[in-house]
Amino acid sequence: MFQTFRNAWKIPELKNRLLFTLAILVVYRLGSAIPVPFITGSALNQMFSNGNMLSYLDMMSGGALSRCTLFALGVTPYINASIIVQLLTVAIPALENMAKEADGQQKMQQITRYVGGVIALVMSLGYYFVIRNMGALKYVSGAVGVFAAVVIIATFVAGAQLITWAGEQIDDKGIGNGISMILFAGIVSGLPNAVTYFVSLCKENLANIGFVLLAIVIFIAMVWFVIMMTNAERRIPVQYAKRVVGRKMYGGQSTHIPIKVAMSGVMPIIFAMSLMSLPQTILFFFGINGTGDTFWDGFVRLFSQSSPLYAVIYFLLIIAFNYFYVSIQYNPVEIANNLKKNNGAIPGYRPGKPTSDFIYNSLNKITLIGAIFLGIVAIFPIILALCVPSLQGISIGGTTILIVVGVALETVRSLESQIMMRHHPGFLD
Repeated sequence: MFQTFRNAWKIPELKNRLLFTLAILVVYRLGSAIPVPFITGSALNQMFSNGNMLSYLDMMSGGALSRCTLFALGVTPYINASIIVQLLTVAIPALENMAKEADGQQKMQQITRYVGGVIALVMSLGYYFVIRNMGALKYVSGAVGVFAAVVIIATFVAGAQLITWAGEQIDDKGIGNGISMILFAGIVSGLPNAVTYFVSLCKENLANIGFVLLAIVIFIAMVWFVIMMTNAERRIPVQYAKRVVGRKMYGGQSTHIPIKVAMSGVMPIIFAMSLMSLPQTILFFFGINGTGDTFWDGFVRLFSQSSPLYAVIYFLLIIAFNYFYVSIQYNPVEIANNLKKNNGAIPGYRPGKPTSDFIYNSLNKITLIGAIFLGIVAIFPIILALCVPSLQGISIGGTTILIVVGVALETVRSLESQIMMRHHPGFLD
């Protein structure tokens, strides 16, 4: 493996791609450390310690949101825009036809950028009002307050658009998926804080050493489990019939249709977490933080990650969203028709409806396994934190592990393919 890295570093083109990707990530982390004007970040510490939607967004931005920096919104607006556009493509025939055109992907990418800009503006407005309600603004009064609001909102929106553009540059000139790499860098940047948190637990009480060791073992086991399930797939065998064209014979080979167990990735978790945190976040905008005795304060506590009901509803939503996301990605009827057009068939099943029914049933079983896998990864840290309150800080660890491992595997495969094209031994040798 180390020899492979040395061979990769000796290839000028691959070396430039690695350096370019690293430079973009360095710029991203620098921008995540530069605070926005007119804001006192210390006043926001308590706001991000309640396990609400803002804590989730702060995790996605690598802690930049809680510090009110230039890249506070991170790539969250672009991710949400991608999800919305993808869903609209399925629902609106005009967008579906556009996506199938020769230059349709470029048009869809442009639409996604515009939608991401609108989402960034809405998020910036909402976050500004949260900041103002928390008393985190400084040197602001009268006309200066309007100017400060414009500067803060414009900075957030510009930072989100800039980091989206930087991610697209990684796609063109770097290694791996740009948006995923930026998201990966933001999450990994929180690793030192997690280590410091565990060290502080051990310093407070030596009895916590056992809990920390248990958490480390569980973390390693979850990483192994995520890697295994991410690479797992169901291979449906396909046999192509032989056909003669002129004097040559074509076809006759055997292949398979790969269906991954975790084909939807982390998207169902993002959907479910956003939906579960939305009521709490909306009420938080109105100053209801769950510390009082009113009905709405109790409602906020019900949707906090310290509630067992939260874990149950969260698990069920992940399963539902996983089925929904897979249904818009896979069309068994279309797959069966394509096999029929290319003289392909699944052994033991006639072309047409029997083939599509078999693919549909297989897809349902695999989707259920993948949904349960995602649900276990997402809620296990929450359950662990409920059982061991001292480990409350890892309540969103399942999502971070899934994102980090997924991006790491994707990047390794991309680098592997680049090396293999240049006839060097790969990582798997």
